[in-house]
Amino acid sequence: MLKILNRSLLLAPLLLGTFSLYAQPINFEQAWSIVKAKNNSIAAQRANVDHYQKLEEASQSLNYPAVTLGANYTRLDDDVTISGEQLLGSEAVDALSGFGLDIGNSTVSEKDILNSSITALWAIYTGGKITAAHNFAAAKSEEADAKLAMETQSRYEDLSRFYYTVVLAQSVLDTRRAVEQGLTKHRDFSVKLEQQGQIPKVERLQADASLAKAVVERKKAEMDLEIARSALTEILNQKVEVIPESDLFINSSLPPLSAFTEQTLVSYPGLGVLTAKQNQAKSAIKAEQSKYLPQVFLYGNYTLYEDDTLTSEITPDWFVGVGVSIALFDNSGRSEKVQAAQSSVLQVRYLYQQAIQDLTVLVKKTYFEAQQAIEEAQGLEASLALADENLKLRAKAFNQGLSTSVDVVDAEMFLANIKIQQQVAKFNYVIALNKLLSLSSQMSTFNQYETTAI
Repeated sequence: MLKILNRSLLLAPLLLGTFSLYAQPINFEQAWSIVKAKNNSIAAQRANVDHYQKLEEASQSLNYPAVTLGANYTRLDDDVTISGEQLLGSEAVDALSGFGLDIGNSTVSEKDILNSSITALWAIYTGGKITAAHNFAAAKSEEADAKLAMETQSRYEDLSRFYYTVVLAQSVLDTRRAVEQGLTKHRDFSVKLEQQGQIPKVERLQADASLAKAVVERKKAEMDLEIARSALTEILNQKVEVIPESDLFINSSLPPLSAFTEQTLVSYPGLGVLTAKQNQAKSAIKAEQSKYLPQVFLYGNYTLYEDDTLTSEITPDWFVGVGVSIALFDNSGRSEKVQAAQSSVLQVRYLYQQAIQDLTVLVKKTYFEAQQAIEEAQGLEASLALADENLKLRAKAFNQGLSTSVDVVDAEMFLANIKIQQQVAKFNYVIALNKLLSLSSQMSTFNQYETTAI
């Protein structure tokens, strides 16, 4: 019992959340609603989903042209000039000089140059690079969705253990209190019999010792309950101690193993994470392969402002064009990167197959644990009836002087142990059931099992 409580307490910080005061007892479905709405770990994964959804939306911008507004100021060491000889040739200048015309230097551009323009660049074919970027972003978003589902399932299993640990602790305490009450009556009756000389002092001392031990066990059970309830109250962030309303239970039977296995292999989010990573690796292959293909783009420029110079006058205000580029030699290691991405695909493929094997084994193991718990709880019914009848007979025999105090105490403790063992079996069943429902993404069906309990 203490081992179960300690394991639960170690997980407590993972379920911290915020919620308003909840005064009345809380059933398991209500507790789960609190965790889903307010748990910080789940909230963090939701934020992660939103992060990658925005990045996926951002990747759509790669389909559109990039338009930039720019301005440049340049200072030269001197004005740019051109002489008559450079412009017309020396013979033409000599001829004009013969007519009395002097062809001097002309300023093409002053040394201070200022201009502003709008530039557009639109990639219309990238060899699949843009498509690969879209697919990679979508795969990252899918991975975030799967991780959110995994986190939700993990918190569901944790809550199940915390919640039903409190229920089990309460059941154990009720049993310990019943034992204490029974042994108190036995001790009181032993005192009377000793006073009447019907039993020796040692029998009364045995009754005293057994009662004292029962008190210790009851106090220990109270402490276990307090620890378990405090942990559950903390993870739900309540202002008062939480009182679980749901009980431990078993069902007469479970759906076939194949139903849980098939549903798990279809819906388990961990497989979704691996599928998303495989798609990311495939997108990486496409992106690296695109480096071997030509890149085709449109481009254009429109001048908004320029200095009043000869250069400005003879330069067109706008131009458009189409360009093609292909890398003859790439120093980024594209060939090796393609091979690395192919290795990643192969790695994820192996991990996926291993995950299927591991999940199949885990579902089978958990299913058999649930079945074993059902059989144990049902099998203890006969022992419970026997222990109850044995206690009655031992108590009656002691009253008649035909049995010892030890026999009565042993019968009382045997009955208590059977009750606790049966409750532990039911606890193990509920935990195994919730793990099966978590693995197969069927947490919403828990209420159906609870309402059909036997």
